[in-house]
Parts: sequence; structure tokens; C-alpha cells
Amino acid sequence: MPLRFSGMAPFIDMTRSKICGITRVEDARSAAASGADALGLVFYGKSPRHVTVPQALELAKAIPPFVTVVGLFVNPTEDEVRNVLRQVPLDVLQFHGEEPPEFCAQFARPYLKAVRVRPGVDLVQCAARYQSAQGLLLDAFIEGTHGGTGASFDWSLIPHDLPLPVILSGGLDAGNVAAAIKQVRPYAVDVSSGVEAAKGIKDAAKVAAFINEVKQIDIQLS
Repeated sequence: MPLRFSGMAPFIDMTRSKICGITRVEDARSAAASGADALGLVFYGKSPRHVTVPQALELAKAIPPFVTVVGLFVNPTEDEVRNVLRQVPLDVLQFHGEEPPEFCAQFARPYLKAVRVRPGVDLVQCAARYQSAQGLLLDAFIEGTHGGTGASFDWSLIPHDLPLPVILSGGLDAGNVAAAIKQVRPYAVDVSSGVEAAKGIKDAAKVAAFINEVKQIDIQLS
């Protein structure tokens, strides 16, 4: 199988899938059973997909081995992040606000930095600034929000020579994820509202269809 090169490291050419905004144990288990590589828990009080620390701990315990548990934060304080980490076994942190790289890198966890994409945003510069990140999560720019909008953006704005792995987000669903992967060739795709029955409630059939589309386009492109 061909390798995908991003920055210094080669990756097997298989697109990973992250299902974000998990709030229920049954959704975590069904997403994992459908083949999700990562599940996202939202620690942002203004989000309709927000989970408390006790909820997050229950969810993390329900997630099977080898599925990455990602904790999403928006402009948190250091104490807020550390309080979650003391109680919830997160594998990766995801920062969706204006957090500087020094803040993101201080928690002894790999992290992803979300960037809201619009014309004029220099993604190469962002990658250089957040070079300590595991990857850039690219989402749509909607004024006054920090993700989870269900809106997509112009994928042609993504340079092909970014030195960090790209996690593509924003308005993805089973109907467009194959086209997105074919055009962008991201390391991973991230979905939340595109696989929901209601905000914070995942639709198991939509999750399974999304992951299946990712797998099928990978086979076609390999």
C-alpha cells in the first residue's frame, strides 16, 4: 500500500476517522464498533455537545482499547485542562480557540490545533507556529463560533505542502466525505453534526455509513 508523506513522517495511506461530540455511552460503543479511530469529548460549556467530567469519565471507560480518546477545549484555563486530565484518561488534546502553542504543549499530551479556514488565513504559517502539534484540524470559519456548525469551507484553500498532518473537519457527512478525501488527501476526517439525529445524539446508521465511505474511497485511491 502506498505511503502518505506529511512533514518528516510517512503514513500508511489510510484515512483515519474521528467522531466528535460524543455524549452517550451507546454512541461511543457503536462508533467504535463501526471502526472509528478516535472519539471526541467536548469540554466547552457553550457547546450543545458539552460533557461534564463525570460524564466524560463514564464515556472513557466505555471506549474499547486502541480507540483514541480526544478532549476538546476552547480557550480554557490551565487549571481547567489539568482538572480534566486528573480525572479523565484522555489520549490527545484538541484546542479550538486562540490558545498559543506554549499553552497547548504544556500538558504532557499530544495535541491538535484547530484552525478556522477562510481566505487570508496562512495555513503554512499556522503549521510553523504550531510545529509541536500532532496535526492541524481544519474547520470552517463562522463568526462567533468555534466549530460544530455543520458548515463546510473551500477545500482548495488548503495547501498541499503543509508540514503537519491535516485533520479535515467542517460540514462533512457520508454524502461528501469521499469527495473531500479525494481532493484534500487528509490524514484524518472529523465529523460531528453530519452523523447526528439531534445535537449530541449520534445516529448509528449515519456513523456507520460515514466510516464505510471513508474506507471505500481509500480502497479506490490505493
